[in-house]
Amino acid sequence: MSPYFTDHHSLCRAPLAIGYLYLSLLLSSFSTAHAQVLQSCTATTNCGVGLYCGNCPALGKTQPICTRGQAIIPNSIINGLPFNKYTWLVTHNSFSIVDAPPLPGVQRLTFYNQEDTVTNQLRNGVRGLMLDLYDFEGDIWLCHSFRGQCFNFTAFQPAINTLREVESFLSENPTEIVTIIVEDYVHTPKGLINLFTNAGLDKYWFPVSKMPIKGEDWPTVTEMVQENHRLVVFTSVASKEAEEGIAYQWKYMLENEAGDPGVKPGSCPNRKESKPLNSKRASLFLMNYFPTYPVETEACKEHSTPLAQMVGACYKAARNVMPNFLAVNFYMRSDGGGVFDALDRMNGQTLCGCNTVTACQFGAPFGSCKNVAVPNVSPVTNTVGNTSPLTNTAGSFSGSVQFSKSASTIQSPNSLVFYLFFFISNIFLSYDGYSE
Repeated sequence: MSPYFTDHHSLCRAPLAIGYLYLSLLLSSFSTAHAQVLQSCTATTNCGVGLYCGNCPALGKTQPICTRGQAIIPNSIINGLPFNKYTWLVTHNSFSIVDAPPLPGVQRLTFYNQEDTVTNQLRNGVRGLMLDLYDFEGDIWLCHSFRGQCFNFTAFQPAINTLREVESFLSENPTEIVTIIVEDYVHTPKGLINLFTNAGLDKYWFPVSKMPIKGEDWPTVTEMVQENHRLVVFTSVASKEAEEGIAYQWKYMLENEAGDPGVKPGSCPNRKESKPLNSKRASLFLMNYFPTYPVETEACKEHSTPLAQMVGACYKAARNVMPNFLAVNFYMRSDGGGVFDALDRMNGQTLCGCNTVTACQFGAPFGSCKNVAVPNVSPVTNTVGNTSPLTNTAGSFSGSVQFSKSASTIQSPNSLVFYLFFFISNIFLSYDGYSE
C-alpha cells in the first residue's frame, strides 16, 4: 500500500485537531480579550476597546482589573448646544510627562503630572490642555518651573512641538474643539500669538470678539465647527487680550483654587484671580482637582469617591452650575471608571437630566432617559442634605499603569529630589509661587 493510503487517517485527524485548537483559542479570546470595566485582566490586551489593565494599591485593590481609558465626547450624543453647556476633560500640566527626555546632559528636576503624549491625551478624549509657557534659550518653551523663570533642569521642549500636535489633531478631526489654558511667562512682544500662528493654529482661532463678557451663552458647538473656530485659547496675562488678541482667562472663566485647597473635602473656594464661583458675570467654570504635590500611585484613590464629593461641593459653591472643565493629574488612573465616569454623570445631568450622558436621547424632552447599565453607586450627600449631582462608581485603577505602547510600570523620576529642591528654594530664593 502506498504511503498516501497508510497516512490517510492521520491526515484526516490533523485538520480536526487544528480545528479544535483554533476553536479553543477563539473561545479563550472571547473570555479574556474583551473583559469589561472592573473585570479581571492580566494585560491591556485582555480588556475591551478604550480600556486599560491596572490596579489601585492605594485603595487596597491589588488585583488587576480593566479600567476606563477614554472619554465619551458629550456632543457626540447631544449636539448643537452652547459650548458652555458641556463638561470637558482637561489635563493639568499636559506637557509634564514622566518619560519626556531631558535636555542633553541635564538631569531634570521637577514635578510630573501626566503619563502619555499630548496626542494620546487628545485621542483619549481630553479636550483641554493646561500649558506653562516661558521665554527660554531665545524661544518659547514648555517648562514646569518656579519664580517665573525656566531653567535647563525644569525645561521640557519648545512649545511649538506640542502645538503642532494640537494642529495635527484638529486637522485630522474636523468636528472637534480644543481649549488651551496658558500659564503665561512669555515677555517677548507678540511672542505668544506668533507662536500659535507659526504652529498653524491661527486658522482654528476662536476670536475674542465672539466671547461673551457678561455671562451669556457661548455660540453652539455646531456653529463653532461650521466657522472652524475650534481652538479656544486663554492666557493668564490680562494685557495680552488687547496686545495680541488672546483672551484673559478670568474675564470669561470662573475657577476654584488649585492644589491642596482645591481638594479639601466639602470646600470649593474660588481662585484669587477669579470672580466668586456664584458670579453670573462669566459663563465658563474651570474646576481644578489635583493636589499640590502629584503622586501617580495616589491618583487612583483621588479619582474615586473624593472626586465625586468635590464635584458636589463645587456644584453647590457655583449655585448649582456644573463645571465646564475638569482639570486633573494622571487622568487615566482610577479603580474602574475614574474621571471618565465622573464626566459622563456631569454631562448627563446638564445635557439631558439623566444620571449619565449615555442615557441621553438626542431630540427627546429633558429628563427622558434611556435604560442603560449604570454601576452600583452610593449617592454623595452635601451639607444641606441634597443629593449631589455626581455619584461615585464602584471602581477605578492605578498602581501599575499599562498603556498601549508599554506594559511597564511608570514611575516619576527624581520626585523626592525635587521636593527637597522645592522646599530649599522656598526658604532661600524668596519664593514667589510655584508654577501650577
